[in-house]
Amino acid sequence: MSKIVEDRRGHGRIGGVEKVRSGKLPRPAGPYSHLAVAGGFVFTAGFGPQDPESGTVPDGIEAQTEAVIRNVERALAEVELDLSNVVKVTAHLADLADFAAYNAVYERTFPVPYPVRTTVGSQLNDILVEIDVVAALPD
Repeated sequence: MSKIVEDRRGHGRIGGVEKVRSGKLPRPAGPYSHLAVAGGFVFTAGFGPQDPESGTVPDGIEAQTEAVIRNVERALAEVELDLSNVVKVTAHLADLADFAAYNAVYERTFPVPYPVRTTVGSQLNDILVEIDVVAALPD
């Protein structure tokens, strides 16, 4: 399935905002795009640990965090960016007691200097972690 760029009417751009959906990413759980590009930034939807092809979810906070970050990397690759372009991370953990294990994966995966980050406890449906990011487009 090829990349689909759409706005509410199925067009590519409206008001300088590009919205991106891709068959290379996990299927959205609702009516939203994977990415929006606007004002020099890329905003991602929240990604869970679902494998884009099989939909399977790994067990455990470490494996799920690795899978989520891979999905974020796939999303950024759709607009030719990577984790080094990320300026803001918002992470949702089903259980804040998992923070240390999640943080260990995050620390070894994101490049230094680390982006700013907010981590909150959230009610997640059958997953342990979800992450969305804001990335800066190169000048």
